[in-house]
Parts: sequence; C-alpha cells; structure tokens
Amino acid sequence: MRDVAIIGVSQTKFGELWDISFRDLITEAGLEAIEDAGIGGADLEAMYIGNMSAGLFIKQEHIASLIADHAGLTPIPATRVEAACASGGLALRSGIMAIASGYHDIVLVGGVEKMTDVVDPTPAIATASDQEWEAQQGVTFPSLYAMMARRHMYEYGTTREQLAMVSVINHENAARNPKAHFPMEITVEQVLDSSMVASPLRLLDCSPISDGASAIILCPAEKAKEYTDTPVYVKASAHASGTIALHDRKDITRIDATVHAAKKAFKIAGIGPKDIDVIEVHDCFSINGILAIEDLGFVKKGEGGLAFEEGLTCRDGDIPFNPSGGLKARGHPLGATGIAQAAEIVWQLRGEAGKRQVEGAEIGLTHNIGGTGGTAVVHILSR
Repeated sequence: MRDVAIIGVSQTKFGELWDISFRDLITEAGLEAIEDAGIGGADLEAMYIGNMSAGLFIKQEHIASLIADHAGLTPIPATRVEAACASGGLALRSGIMAIASGYHDIVLVGGVEKMTDVVDPTPAIATASDQEWEAQQGVTFPSLYAMMARRHMYEYGTTREQLAMVSVINHENAARNPKAHFPMEITVEQVLDSSMVASPLRLLDCSPISDGASAIILCPAEKAKEYTDTPVYVKASAHASGTIALHDRKDITRIDATVHAAKKAFKIAGIGPKDIDVIEVHDCFSINGILAIEDLGFVKKGEGGLAFEEGLTCRDGDIPFNPSGGLKARGHPLGATGIAQAAEIVWQLRGEAGKRQVEGAEIGLTHNIGGTGGTAVVHILSR
C-alpha cells in the first residue's frame, strides 16, 4: 500500500445558486482543483464523485458519465459514490484506496449537490432515513436529531444555551469564509428566538438547504513534491457503518459508527485526539456538533455541551472546531460536504485560510456522517 497526498483542492460558493447548474457546479470545482494541483485534465486517471440524490433533486441519474462528458474528460473512468450525507467522505476514501492500491496515480475526487431546484427537498432528504419505520411514519431529520438532543439533555444536563453555542461558533467562523452560505455572526439570543422546527431544535440549530461542489486531486505521496511545494498527506482513512434507524440503537446519544471510525483512524495514524490541531465535523444540527466531539474522543461523553459553553471549540481554543463555518453556516450540499471538509483542512494546514486560520495547524481531522449515523467516515490529514 502506498501513502497518499492531496495536491489540489477547491470549493465553489455554497448557497442558493439559482444561476448555475448541477453540471456547471462540479465542473467549476473540478477545474479549479486541477489548476490548484498544477496538472492538466489529461493527467487524470479516474474520478470519484460523491452525490446523494441527483435523481430526486434534479431528476438526473448516471451523473458520473454526465460529469465526465460535460467536463470534456471522457474516456476517463468516472464513478458515483452514494452514502447519503457522507457521500463526499466516502468518495474521498474511494479515491484514496485507488491511489494506495497502486491502481491509479492521479485521481480527482469531487462532491456535488443541487438541492434548491425542487419545491420541497424534505422528501428527498428523508430517503436517507429508514423508510418503513421512520420516514413513512412522518419522521423527518430535524425530528430524529431532536430526539437525540432531548435524550442528551435528559442524560447529561445539556442546556438549550449550549446547543445554541454550536451555531454561534459556526457562524463566527463562517463570517470569515467568503464561500460560506451564511457568512454572518449570530447570538445565542437569536438562536433561542428563531422559529421552532422540532423541539428543542430551532431554525438556527439547523443546517441550510444548499447548492455547491468541491473537489480534490490525489496522487502518491512520493510524487507529491513534483506538483506542489505544499502537499498534504493522508495519515488515515476510516469508514464504519451503524444502524440506519434510531430505534435499533442501545443509546441514541452516541453514534457508534463515529466511535468505531475514529478509533480506527487514530490507530492507523498512530496518534490520539490530543494530537489534532483542527477539526471539521458533521454538524447538520447543533446537537451533532456536541455528539461529534464526544464520539470522536475529544471530550468525555456528556461533556460536549460544556466544551462549547467554555469556548474550548473556538478557533483559539483547545479543540478548534469547524473553521469553515461547518454544515450549519458554510452550508450542506449533501454530496459535497465531505469533500469541502477536507478542502478546508488542506487550506488550514497550508496556512491559506485567511481570517479563519487556526495558527500552527499541522494535523487535521474530518468527520462526515450519513443520515443519523448509518455511515461515518473519518480522515486524518497532516502537513
């Protein structure tokens, strides 16, 4: 197995992008990543594209072929990867394995979703839950995560204000990210006064419906310096599955797939949570920011809310959290999220994150979740 490096990254603006199509979004991201890597399209040997549900959002399947065709990259083999909201993270893992195995030398990994072209995206998003036992009974993702939040509050005394701090910190970071969907600061009071969605979660606890794309170029580590002076190395890639439905879990305040993927990633990298300088985690709802730092091992179970309240997750804290603004404020175009997380960590490790830069960052971690935890993908990257 070969070591793998990242030599190029990109991200489009995330938001309600009415004037750009699905195919143009991913093409824009792919071309920018190619330019960032200093290569040409002819150097690519394969593409892996993370996408959850183009068939439901834009009535288009067979998107790998569509993208290769529209970008003028045929006959390069292109593969779509689907794992709900973890589609991007799993596409990245697929690209890493292709390089590590020696099967390919230069791979583009992308993620894309165009979510605003339908009147109501809720039914499409709900397909990532258990249809028979959850979605068809009227349960939505806000209500599923609300159950998790309520139980966490009951078990550990997590407060409504602590949940709000997850959103506040995300927005503080997003205000420094020109590509974020919501680049603006908010207050705890604004979160608490926003519209109720599913108690205790309010509108400003929830990630938005976003359009966007992101892309990454991978190559063998031993060749990385041929393309860039600032390669970022993949220290670990781990993937775990969990139950798709909440009722099958022993404890809905813990996402077992995250726990298992994190333990595997740290073992592969030969490090622990204290060695990580910056993290990008899957906080589709504020409660998942709290669950993530607990399940990844940065704090003990039940102490996540307190970590946010005490500022440990601020950019200058002990656990610099979501400098991009996270899913909550950077945005959450489902298939693109896992790639955008890795792109942000690359910029952080290169020292290219501008006003949101975490000083001295040398090792970063990404955490991408599918559904309410049916899939988890964790990557550890280093300078």
